Amino acid sequence: MKKLSKKRLTEMYESMVTIRRFEEKAYELFQRDLVMGAIHLSVGQEACAVGALSCLQPTDYLVTTHRGHGHCIMKGGDLEKMFAELLGRTTGYCKGKGGSMHIADFDIGICGANGIVGGGLPIAVGVGLASILKGDDAVTLCIFGEGASNQGSFHEALNLAALWKVPVIFICENNQYAMSTNIHRTLPIENVADRSAAYGMEGIVVDGNDVEAVHETVAKAVAKARKGGGPTLIEEKTYRVFGHFAGDPCHYRPDGEREEWEEKNDPIKRLAAKLSNGTSLQKIETRVAGKIDAAVEAAEAAPLPRIEEVTADVLADITIQDTEPAEKGSRNLTFREALNEAMGQILEDDPTTFLIGEDLGSHGGAFAVTKGLYERFGPERVRDTPISEAAIVGAANGAATRGLRPIAEVMYSDFTTVCMDQICNQAAKMRYMFGGKVAVSLVIRAPGGSGGRGNAAQHSQSLEAWFMHVPGLKLAIPSTPFDAKGLLRAAVLDDNPVLFIEHKVLYNESGPVPEQRYTIPLGKAEVKREGTDVTIVSYSRMVLRSLAAAAKAEDEGISVEIVDLRSLVPLDIETIVESVKKTGRVIIVEEDCRTCGVGAELITQIMERAFDYLDAEPLRVAGLDVPIPYSKPLEHAAVPSEQDILDAILKRV
Repeated sequence: MKKLSKKRLTEMYESMVTIRRFEEKAYELFQRDLVMGAIHLSVGQEACAVGALSCLQPTDYLVTTHRGHGHCIMKGGDLEKMFAELLGRTTGYCKGKGGSMHIADFDIGICGANGIVGGGLPIAVGVGLASILKGDDAVTLCIFGEGASNQGSFHEALNLAALWKVPVIFICENNQYAMSTNIHRTLPIENVADRSAAYGMEGIVVDGNDVEAVHETVAKAVAKARKGGGPTLIEEKTYRVFGHFAGDPCHYRPDGEREEWEEKNDPIKRLAAKLSNGTSLQKIETRVAGKIDAAVEAAEAAPLPRIEEVTADVLADITIQDTEPAEKGSRNLTFREALNEAMGQILEDDPTTFLIGEDLGSHGGAFAVTKGLYERFGPERVRDTPISEAAIVGAANGAATRGLRPIAEVMYSDFTTVCMDQICNQAAKMRYMFGGKVAVSLVIRAPGGSGGRGNAAQHSQSLEAWFMHVPGLKLAIPSTPFDAKGLLRAAVLDDNPVLFIEHKVLYNESGPVPEQRYTIPLGKAEVKREGTDVTIVSYSRMVLRSLAAAAKAEDEGISVEIVDLRSLVPLDIETIVESVKKTGRVIIVEEDCRTCGVGAELITQIMERAFDYLDAEPLRVAGLDVPIPYSKPLEHAAVPSEQDILDAILKRV
């Protein structure tokens, strides 16, 4: 590769000095108690950032870590906006909501720094996958520390990227310490890059303190990826001068280690020795100092956010047109068929939509919901994956940040526990912690609930109350084929992450479903049965059991009104309250465990809004506080039965 000119090296020198002075100023502001929380400085690692990022085009992408200030600067980050973010100002990149660890600028390809070790790797695969699906030649750089190479997300991401030849360059900045632990105590092999062999990927080790060597190595990998050659793993051996976080006393380091490194390996001193023009370099120092001071001065003068802004940007504002048909027609489909038809129509209508998950292709998914879609739309848009839940949802997250609308399937809702980071820390928080600058438009389909067939504790859970507690995440949970089709279409059109829970027992239930395309906006409950004596509020399978119990109650002269929530977030509390005002009594029926369940939240809101209309205290009919057992009589006893609901009706009226 052609040697870099002196002019180019001088520009790199200025970039390295800018990064170091930025970090030193950030530390000074931290010491003055103006920068809050944990900030992670990259002093000593400047050659890694400058050498790697200088290989990118403006249209390329960056996914980086909590130690990412230098990377963001090199990708074109504005110094004033960065300092403003560190100072918690409203003019910061994320309006003061992200801070040091979460700087993002999607307009210039900075897809977010990430505070979760290893959290960005699966997201980077999705950002790169979007390049394949969109047909552009953009390359994604994914930067992480050596500690992340021991996370499962590292292995899942590299495997998936290699499998699909995603144009991602995985760059490990090995600064020798994962927090306080030296790499030789956590890595059983010599190099992180050696792990590339497991994925048939090229792995390269480079001197991370030599900006020319870094640039040459990364440039080759970028060129290869841009031509369709797939990913590369590059390990840059470097050193972290400061501790893990600002204020870390570094007692874990051997005496003299830092001083020896600064004497022999400081990347700025090494490059300065090559340039050897003291007067010119001093001018650079003066110019950089002026830029840093001006940026800090402007950032300090910027306003702090107004208190009212604390609730802004949790969810994207979006109005989904309500096209729910008044008449459902006479054509019957099963719940499974309705979902399949909805996805087929969505894939036909929207080229930005694709399916991703385990066994979606010829197998048609674990419950045959996607059967036939692979044959219709091909492997690019119905993407079979390894058993890698974090990679599945993470890739969907990354693709969504680039304007695509993935539908990810997690085979059982129980398995969402394997990718909770990607759902709760990434998808749900991205919009808010990046200051409302990105829409994360993805749907995560997950079959849930007890199937009554002895699947036991790890394949039968109802986890919706967990996710109802996560700000930034929407939650749909239909009970009929008609609702399933309309809600799924609305979920895909939404500009927010939506968890779409399908009760596995409902897949064979049938009902009327129009062939036309229609949407049922999330947050629109439905009165499934009119009544006057008591209101039952429920969702999913328990709606069907409640309807059966209500029919028996009618034989006793009791009129039961049933409200089907259809979605838990947003929650249509108005429909619930109106029903309670009419009947004066309410029973919440849910399959999930009783303690801290959905029913507890619903009753709280009813008491806050309709207490004066209640003629009796609310009741809850819920699952027992036990893992779902294997034995059939025990499994049936663990979730509410039709008789349990009927007993509650008779008790309350």
